[in-house]
Amino acid sequence: MGRTRLVFSGSGGQGVVTAAIILAEAAVLYDGLTAVQTQSYGAAARGGATRADVIISEDPINYPMVVQPNVLVCLTQEAYHKYAPIIRPGGLLISDSRYVNTERRVDAIQKQLPLYDTVMQHLGTPLAFNICMLGAVLGFTHLVTLPAVQKVLTARVPQRFLEMNTKALDLGLALVRDPGA
Repeated sequence: MGRTRLVFSGSGGQGVVTAAIILAEAAVLYDGLTAVQTQSYGAAARGGATRADVIISEDPINYPMVVQPNVLVCLTQEAYHKYAPIIRPGGLLISDSRYVNTERRVDAIQKQLPLYDTVMQHLGTPLAFNICMLGAVLGFTHLVTLPAVQKVLTARVPQRFLEMNTKALDLGLALVRDPGA
């Protein structure tokens, strides 16, 4: 596995920080890996730029910040413009097809998925948009196991939202398996 550096980016309120925390906790608590997670927010709590970094490794991590991510997720156009240039050559850039137009060429594999539209179609609410995105990240990277993420969801998500979040995770995984679904 080595070391994988991820950046989840979007706007405040989309849940990118929560998704990053869930991924890091799954790695450390249930899959026996080393992980660090950091975040930064824009000027506004909701609607401002948000970035969450995660590093997952089998070895100790000496520096917690991500400079060149192997995986970059952009959920807004602003995030795409700001962070697309930092992706590691040959990395994976995942974006939401509703909110991001991938207009620039980057030296990365670009995957545009209908994350938001899929969540709205199947769940009727954007509350689990971030977990759908996390499912897609898992589907592409296999960084942590699905049972590990499900355990963290069970521990972190209020019971009344657990079923919705579990479905959103499955929807993200399904988008990777069958992008036309």
